[in-house]
Amino acid sequence: MGLKLLVGLVWLLSWLPFRAVSALGWVAGQLIASLPSSRRHIGEVNLRLCLPDWTPAQRRRLLRRHFVAMVQMLLEYGYCWFASPERLRRLMRIQGLEHLKALEGRPVILMMPHFTGLDLAGLRISMETPVVSIYSRQKDVWLDEFFRTRRLRLGTGIIFSRQQGTRSVIRALRDGYRLYYLPDQDFGHRDSVFVPFFGVNAATITGLSRMAAVANAAVLPCYPRREADGYTLVIEPALDDFPTADATADAARMNAVIEAQARRQLHQYFWLHKRFKSRLPGEADFYAR
Repeated sequence: MGLKLLVGLVWLLSWLPFRAVSALGWVAGQLIASLPSSRRHIGEVNLRLCLPDWTPAQRRRLLRRHFVAMVQMLLEYGYCWFASPERLRRLMRIQGLEHLKALEGRPVILMMPHFTGLDLAGLRISMETPVVSIYSRQKDVWLDEFFRTRRLRLGTGIIFSRQQGTRSVIRALRDGYRLYYLPDQDFGHRDSVFVPFFGVNAATITGLSRMAAVANAAVLPCYPRREADGYTLVIEPALDDFPTADATADAARMNAVIEAQARRQLHQYFWLHKRFKSRLPGEADFYAR
């Protein structure tokens, strides 16, 4: 019952202007950022590891801005779930669409790191080209079905669960769908290599280069940039000479691209995930208190 009430609240918020929802998110985000929590601890550890040259005060200010951006994103889910296509176009502009259009007829992977606005960006790009994406199943059956139907509500894409593997995704790529792929979280040691991210070795999946090789797909880095009156989805040119025969080098290159994107808008990157949870034998747990 609580979940349905929460969805109802988000539906009500979807009727508000973007700037009004942003203001509510700013107030709530400031409050949440001031409270001790496990997520705040994770953010503090990540920023200390990734920005060692910053002062503690600078990192605290950045983390507070990040909490605000995260809460704003959560309150904006009403736009993802309920806004009309016309309103979605206004809320999420696209820069660099010509890079995608130039690859008409070829399999394409849109490499989307975890930035605030990523779900709205995924829905928006599906209005320009058929999209396939991978999702994590929710434990709550009602919530899982709700998320599925909301993601598919425009009839412009298909989704597969992470548990289904990649064969269905590769088949969809070959059938003309573009893969909206989020490769920058720690999924453990399996299918991962350890390569630098902000100068820290991070368990990084090699799925991007493997799927690009199998499907002969071009890889276009992209990211959403939050602005005062909405977002801009930035689509960058396809990566040259990617993938290669060296999966570790490809993973390192991917992390370098994501790091460059994150440095343009540090408060909008996901810092509350245990990005450095998996460690090599003998290395200490960064997140232990």
